[in-house]
Amino acid sequence: MDGVHGGRNAGRACWVVAGTYCGGEVQGTYAQKRENCISCEFHRMVREEEGRKGSFRLLTELLEMMD
Repeated sequence: MDGVHGGRNAGRACWVVAGTYCGGEVQGTYAQKRENCISCEFHRMVREEEGRKGSFRLLTELLEMMD
């Protein structure tokens, strides 16, 4: 995810990466941390900056990584 949304090491797509840190604690899978991410100020800021196309680009990057 390096480079996605202009971040390094998935830093601007942290909500889709399992085991990231938030509030000084290791978070779980996307499904486990979804509610926390939705209410996160950083998550909201990135979504506003990236707009609807950003979500599509993120999904495209994830699918390419799986190939």
